[in-house]
Amino acid sequence: MSLVNVVEDRQMRKDLDPFNVGDTVKVHVIIREGEKERIQIFRGDVIGKRGAGMKASFTVRKVSFGIGVERVFPMHSKTLRKIEVVRKAKVRRAKLYYLRDLKGKKARLKEDQG
Repeated sequence: MSLVNVVEDRQMRKDLDPFNVGDTVKVHVIIREGEKERIQIFRGDVIGKRGAGMKASFTVRKVSFGIGVERVFPMHSKTLRKIEVVRKAKVRRAKLYYLRDLKGKKARLKEDQG
């Protein structure tokens, strides 16, 4: 095992709940404003995951006041406090970019029964 792999393995987060594309998640993010720190929750659908190891990231999309907001989170970032899976959805694609063009009920994902 190379030295880079040893350092990366030590910094990887193993406490995060497993989730998949299509799941609705609550991402607890630490926000620093000057000297103060607070936790902000970003709730939305996971529309994509990419990368592996320390370079892994995922994209969460939500609609806020009628405007779509997407945010990319590094999987092993220290600013992530935790990731809660609110509900699981049944999807047949790895990337759900088509949700960007849909509105209202058409943008809903079918809940996974299994």
